[in-house]
Amino acid sequence: MKKAPIEDPADDLEVTPPKHYAAGVPAVRHAMEYSFEQTTVKRSLLTLLNLNQVKGFDCPGCAWPEPDHRHRNEYCENGAKHINDEATSRRVTRDFFAKHSVDELDGKSDYWLNQQGRLTEPMVRRPGATHYEPIAWDDAFGIIADELNGLASPDEAMFYVSGRLNNEAAFLLQLFSRAFGTNNLPDCSNMCHESSGFGLGETLGIGKGSVQLEDIYNSDLVFVVGQNPGTNHPRMLSALEHTKKNGGQVIAVNTLPEAGLMRFKNPQQPSGVIGNGIQIADLFLKIRPGGDLALFKMLNKLVLESGDLDRDYIDKHTTGFEEFAAQGADITWEQTLEATGLAREEIEAVHEKVLASRSVIVCWAMGLTQQKHGVPTIREIVNFLMLRGNIGKPGAGVCPVRGHSNVQGDRTMGIWEQMPDRFLDALGAEFDFEPPRKHGVDSVAGVRAMRDGKARVFVGVAGNFVRAMSDSDVTEAALRNCTLTVQISTKLNRSHTVTGETALILPTLGRSDKDVQAGREQYVTVEDSMSSVHRTHGKLAPASKHLLSEVSIITRLARRTLGESPAIPWAEFEVDNDAIRDRIARVVPGFEDFNERIQKPGGFTLPNPVNRGVYPTPSGKAVFSINVLAWLETPPGHLILQSLRSHDQWNTVPYALNDRYRGIHNARHVLMVNPDDIAELGFQDGDQVDIVSVWEDGSERRARNFTLVGYPASRGSAASYYPETNVLVPLDSVATGSNTPTSKGVLVRLEPVATAD
Repeated sequence: MKKAPIEDPADDLEVTPPKHYAAGVPAVRHAMEYSFEQTTVKRSLLTLLNLNQVKGFDCPGCAWPEPDHRHRNEYCENGAKHINDEATSRRVTRDFFAKHSVDELDGKSDYWLNQQGRLTEPMVRRPGATHYEPIAWDDAFGIIADELNGLASPDEAMFYVSGRLNNEAAFLLQLFSRAFGTNNLPDCSNMCHESSGFGLGETLGIGKGSVQLEDIYNSDLVFVVGQNPGTNHPRMLSALEHTKKNGGQVIAVNTLPEAGLMRFKNPQQPSGVIGNGIQIADLFLKIRPGGDLALFKMLNKLVLESGDLDRDYIDKHTTGFEEFAAQGADITWEQTLEATGLAREEIEAVHEKVLASRSVIVCWAMGLTQQKHGVPTIREIVNFLMLRGNIGKPGAGVCPVRGHSNVQGDRTMGIWEQMPDRFLDALGAEFDFEPPRKHGVDSVAGVRAMRDGKARVFVGVAGNFVRAMSDSDVTEAALRNCTLTVQISTKLNRSHTVTGETALILPTLGRSDKDVQAGREQYVTVEDSMSSVHRTHGKLAPASKHLLSEVSIITRLARRTLGESPAIPWAEFEVDNDAIRDRIARVVPGFEDFNERIQKPGGFTLPNPVNRGVYPTPSGKAVFSINVLAWLETPPGHLILQSLRSHDQWNTVPYALNDRYRGIHNARHVLMVNPDDIAELGFQDGDQVDIVSVWEDGSERRARNFTLVGYPASRGSAASYYPETNVLVPLDSVATGSNTPTSKGVLVRLEPVATAD
């Protein structure tokens, strides 16, 4: 085990050729090296042998589901890094906070802050103080309760949730928020898959995916669109390996030639250790940013022209087909090729594979959802699948792939500012109070509210809001405008250094930590991307005796704030998660007999009515939609920027300054651009530039001192790392319909550092 770094490492860029495969023996080596840097060999192996196991704990990283027959090592490289990053033996104590002022910490990198280790006791920054200092739990709850109860309106508070939060704690948090009187429950889904929820909800009546792992395994054709599974969902590659071995094909659509979309070397198979592994993508479409809507509109036009439709499905299960078909010819090849940057032959080859396939799945992630036209693109994908009956049958359907462990479960539990009346009715009836009906704020609206003085208290649970959110300077100023900011966290991050007048850090148990209440070990539950709900049971001794579980923190805060009105049994909930699940079973559809069904190994899968031919839309049928063609046009001298993760990163947390699949080492302030675009713009590979975003408000948003790296990206595009480039995404630049920040479609220009002011 290594000690935490004392100095913040500086960029020292080295560039090597991008990799053409993912995983293999190097993935195992890198996972073990990072794990053994964080903690002992014994502790590392204990976490890994329990990770994603039936009687162990769920990976707090991505939300990819576990197969029915689990391998003894059922985890990926990044999952191993993530769990041992949480299980680290490094500690952040009161002495650390006495040594480092808040201003000093605010100047540190995301990497350095995370590497310091686990938080160990509650800390407070009082008004005017330069440092955090220890505070007793009861005093911390008193500060929060007094501030909340002193607000002019409950809507002056907001409770932000990250997808790491478990189902039980999420249910209690939304219950507390609504009992307090507000629906201000922004969450990380607002920033990522909100477009999926709106696009699917409008067309199929439910904002979740419709497929299971067996469907992926047995599909004739799987599209992977705007997604990099080799880094963000590595275990998905094992599922696609099944697809290929069963005779299916894969079409990748992405702006960058990601290693995991080209070839996969499964380190648990001999062919992945000593062989060449397996080719993943049969076709790779290197599309321009924002060209996906045009691609699927043209594919739909070609299918309509072929006449090879599933008329039985269309007639029985859909509405709006005639209107959709009538406008199907409104796209031309000239528009399509300009919008996508693809060749006509490439699109026609896709069309041929579609017509030859009896079952088709479309998977996607934030390459689609974080676009201005993300919602209509997803609706057009649904059109594409419905034309040939690829909804609600084996091997076919929609598959939005979530990138955070329980982000889908949190939404199921009621973490949403717009929960429908049927949920609020059930919640109010169960706990004998009237929940507020006025919609609350999402993440973007929440920043506006704090900026404008309409929200004064921010409570963040299990996240790093200030670094996840767009328009970094505006977001930071908004949080500093609060009277109180509270962060419930396991490790140090920038959201602890960007504070309101008073700031609290409340340290909590991690996913791998053992939770004992009233002498009995507790477990919690999560929901994955395919709606499977299962147990997760911590095994490690907590990082400190002063830590509380998220359930304990929420219940104690609720008791202190609300008292006995309404009469909710918070004290019982704190010590007995079974009691929470009994209430969930009576409020949330699909969770009947929750405590009994969750005992089954692997848990249970929530029903998706689409797979029974039931569509909970106003018409009772799936809806063909009409989506106006649009794409991101790039004026001369500009590029379309997308932000992305490096391979050595999980959400806002870099584990190292490397991105080895893309050949980037020892640096994060890099900008990957096609070499022809670099030359056309008058620059050279290796030049230092400032990235300046262009937006209608005329404000300058600038990311300074980035190194240009020639990369085989699609023409007109640029790529750089999140969260460093969030400063370039205007707060008001959002996806139409979902209000999701457009982090995959930012118009930018480049300026040489030497001449930039």
